[in-house]
Amino acid sequence: MTQEGECRLPETFTPKWLAWEVTRQCNLRCVHCRCSADMSSSAGDFTTDEGKRLLSDIADYCKPVVVLSGGEPLLRSDIFELASHGTSLGLRMCMATNGALVTDETCHRMHESGIRMVSLSLDGSSATVHDDFRQCPGAFDGVIRAAEIFRKNGLKFLINSSFTRRNQADIPHVFRLAKALGAVAWYLFMIVPTGRGEEIMSELISREDYEEILTWHYHQEKNEDEILMRPTCAPHYYRIVPQMAKAEGVEYERRSLSFSTGGGKGCIAAQSICLIDCFGNVKPCSYFPRSAGNVRETPFREIWEHSPLFRELRDFGAYKGKCGQCEYLHVCGGCRARAEAVYGDYMAEEPFCNYVPLRLREN
Repeated sequence: MTQEGECRLPETFTPKWLAWEVTRQCNLRCVHCRCSADMSSSAGDFTTDEGKRLLSDIADYCKPVVVLSGGEPLLRSDIFELASHGTSLGLRMCMATNGALVTDETCHRMHESGIRMVSLSLDGSSATVHDDFRQCPGAFDGVIRAAEIFRKNGLKFLINSSFTRRNQADIPHVFRLAKALGAVAWYLFMIVPTGRGEEIMSELISREDYEEILTWHYHQEKNEDEILMRPTCAPHYYRIVPQMAKAEGVEYERRSLSFSTGGGKGCIAAQSICLIDCFGNVKPCSYFPRSAGNVRETPFREIWEHSPLFRELRDFGAYKGKCGQCEYLHVCGGCRARAEAVYGDYMAEEPFCNYVPLRLREN
């Protein structure tokens, strides 16, 4: 029991990874951006002192990984002051950047403020592919330069890569480049069509290709010992791994970063992760449009534990369609944000899964 006499949430619903959108302003204008960020976007509602109070409120409740995100977080002049405050509270501070503004000086300040991991976005193995995706000439060169600066300064970084039909053929080449650049991990993102991504709905990777890509990832990851790999927003991978391992008659244990979301489960929105946007709205994940409450009005802990939206997402018995009937429900769960984007119902079945559950096949 808590001091207030209320039952605690199960350990499985502890916040382990939290993205804080510190600004919505961005120096790029990417085709898939979840919040439609550009330089005309809002800087958000949080002053430096308010941002520090938010971090303190979070740290009083839990000690998750906190990713300073955006937009482009390096556009905030107080970003390292916020990072230092989070570090002093025992939070594991990280940053997500597009790399264009990274210099030796920013690396020095990252080290000083306790930033322990940085993520870079790389969506193509060449300027032709990446710059088209990022809608900015020179974006590719910026990522390559940032990776070199991080490596020179001894700052660990991982690479996030997002894919649609326009760049899916480049997936193996992007992976090889991420390794060559010295990233400690490579996260393959399957696009969730929110924000500006709604405009490229027709470019979403097909169900069949989705399955093929994740199968490729399984074989690649199984034999990879130089770089950690993790598909993101691709919950069916957690069905594919046990299926493939069983078919091969092997036991396969995946490695994980200490800065990852943790756990061997697909969709973990509102279960161990969430997003706080630059206006204070708490959302189940970075791609989920609905708010569970606002930290400027309600303490983070209260939102996390008592929000009707979060509680509904944790009620696996209420999932609809194939997901609700699937034997892999508790390891996959389907992407709740993608179900919302495609069907307007976050409890609906995953729209980009072609697996038929055993229960439905028996009928």
